[in-house]
Amino acid sequence: MILGIDTSNYTTSAALLDTSGKLIAQKRERLEVEQGERGLRQSEAVFQHVKKLPQVIAKVAEGKKEELTKLVVSTSPTSQQDSYMPVFRVGEGQARSLASILGLSLLEVSHQEGHLMAGVWSSGLDVEEFLAVHLSGGTSELLKVSKKQGLGFEVEVLGTSQDLHAGQFIDRVGVELGLPFPAGPSLEELAVEGELGEVVIPSAVDGYQISFSGPTSAAMRAIEAGEKKANIALAVQQAIANTVEKVLRKAIGEEELTEILIVGGVAANQYLRERLRKRLEHPGVGAELYFAEPKWSSDNAVGTAALALGQ
Repeated sequence: MILGIDTSNYTTSAALLDTSGKLIAQKRERLEVEQGERGLRQSEAVFQHVKKLPQVIAKVAEGKKEELTKLVVSTSPTSQQDSYMPVFRVGEGQARSLASILGLSLLEVSHQEGHLMAGVWSSGLDVEEFLAVHLSGGTSELLKVSKKQGLGFEVEVLGTSQDLHAGQFIDRVGVELGLPFPAGPSLEELAVEGELGEVVIPSAVDGYQISFSGPTSAAMRAIEAGEKKANIALAVQQAIANTVEKVLRKAIGEEELTEILIVGGVAANQYLRERLRKRLEHPGVGAELYFAEPKWSSDNAVGTAALALGQ
């Protein structure tokens, strides 16, 4: 059995897979954010992880101690040099202690690699090299990804957000609209009642570089002008879809890769999935899109554990 641990900005998670890749157990607990707030300080997130993680691990690994052979933990946001965030120290500390006590191999990966692997594991993508888009509250990146001979992926960042991330765009507008944090699911539900084109939020793309601060300001102006909430919610989704489409069209042509994996909490949005499939999966573009299953798009330790398969 492989035990995976991930302590991200807003989720404490652990997962248990057998060495064939079958999911045995998993548990996730969202960190609590007060109504009206748009997030947590790292110190508060660390404190909540410290309280939650022991119970989460105990629930997942209950009765399986003798079968554990590997322990995988995310220790940084990405695999880029100097990538660091305090929340990951909680999972790393627990994992090191468990590995030492139980005599297990300890494998360190990045949170982003866990998201990518959750997508590969749940979508069936099976190529050596592909394009990926990682959309969340802390990351909005266009990536060129290849499988390593060893653990994890080689990840080249082709483009990224210059300011806010897609998840922050959603959450800031959502909270302003009176939705709970994180606002993604509620905004998606609200957007179903919207009419496309009634509110227009332009995308901001320069080559592979993107921006969500301008679109956020445009959405806030629409709120101040009293536009219908559902129309604003739909326009937010459309702006993100347009942004992703523009950078992917460029990358498909320049990198000559047509297999595309889209992961991260924002990628669970069904409108985004359907829009991108319609715009990119046709003969004129020729892309083949893969998405992590919605339940594995948000932060989880399943992808973290799955990185150790075959190791």
